[in-house]
Amino acid sequence: MARPRKGQEIDLSRPHELTAGLISRLVCPEGKKQVFLRDTKTPGLRVRVTVGGAKSFVFEAKLRRATIRRTIGDVRAWSIETARVEASRLRVSFDKGIDPREVERQAEVAKVIEHANAISQSVTVGEVWKIYLSDRKNYWGERHFSDHLLMTKPGGEKKPRGTRVGEGVTIPGPIYPLLHYRLAELTPEIIEAWAQGEAKTRPTYGRLAWRCLKAFLTWCCEQKEYQHLLVVNPAKTKRARAAFGKPVAKTGSLEKSQLSAWFGSVRQLQNNVVSAYLQTLLLTGARPGEILAMKWADINTLWGGLTIKDKVDGERVIPLTPYVAELLARLPRRNEWVFSSPTAKGGSISIPRAHHVSACKVAGVVGLTLHDLRRSFKSLTEWLEVPVGVVAQIQGHKPSATAEKHYTVRPLDLLRIHHERIEAWILEQAGIVFEAAQPETSKLRAVAA
Repeated sequence: MARPRKGQEIDLSRPHELTAGLISRLVCPEGKKQVFLRDTKTPGLRVRVTVGGAKSFVFEAKLRRATIRRTIGDVRAWSIETARVEASRLRVSFDKGIDPREVERQAEVAKVIEHANAISQSVTVGEVWKIYLSDRKNYWGERHFSDHLLMTKPGGEKKPRGTRVGEGVTIPGPIYPLLHYRLAELTPEIIEAWAQGEAKTRPTYGRLAWRCLKAFLTWCCEQKEYQHLLVVNPAKTKRARAAFGKPVAKTGSLEKSQLSAWFGSVRQLQNNVVSAYLQTLLLTGARPGEILAMKWADINTLWGGLTIKDKVDGERVIPLTPYVAELLARLPRRNEWVFSSPTAKGGSISIPRAHHVSACKVAGVVGLTLHDLRRSFKSLTEWLEVPVGVVAQIQGHKPSATAEKHYTVRPLDLLRIHHERIEAWILEQAGIVFEAAQPETSKLRAVAA
């Protein structure tokens, strides 16, 4: 066949043996966006030229009745022979039913997964801990969430008192030492060593931290982003559990015979706000933080009720008994808080553990904690044979029986009958003479018609 003259228009309706000269003469006809020059030697190989003059080698073939076109590369970067070799390779893949687009997609996915795995391999416990708290925050109470924050505090903050490392320096939270580990390197051996260290200094708090850590790692095992890093939960080992030992149930409680000494000592405290707080704590059976959070708006003197912020149900209303009502009425109204403080930053007193310890020493009741006062309220009611459900409702305990959960509804007035009887009996055993103010009753008289 005679070589076409230079400048002669190329017949694109038939294939040609590709040459450098032929490719250089290839132009896109007017009115077309792109055209293809087919090669006679390698089926499927084409040279594409666009209206802008860009030229590239292209492979085109049918796969599963669909025309697939793959760009090989620019004609300036690829020689004709190398383009033919690549086109032949693609032809073999097509004959085997392999779609190169799917191969490339899988390769890209594998690259992304490899990159993600490389990043996840370096992620630290502290980074995932923040994600965990953010994910679980809406499912937890405020106290439970703040406990998780405290467990990872770095420590080292200056405090005037209540610290154990140096003078006025806070200690790190129990989980803080683990935050710098990579999640992938967290092994049972590391956690067991950590548990043994915490058990020596703060076993009770450490046991709580271990339970929270165990729940956190269980969550990690359920997340597709991290489950490949943890085959099993490294905190679920017998050695870690054994390091803290079995929790011992606390039994601290005021005996009936100790009430007189305890009240006598507490009532002699110079700080009348603290004195009223401690007495209210015992006579209501509430949690220390619940009483401390009381505001004046929570006291309903008209209907005789106290609204308490309950950690289980949000809030509960208990009777405002006569002696407690008088205690609270005598307190200064400095701000919104019932147990206020003129010097505290938040406006209310902090939990007065030191005052209570001092009072207990004077009374000869050593080792009694503030939470023991809550336990004392429950224990002392046994002397009066008060219904268990009544005491549980006053204290904010969850009902334990089906009838209590679904069928028993006690109004405030019914609770008041029992609660006032409990208060009167405790005061009687303490030797406190108290007469509740009686409301004036209107006298009926005859009126002449």
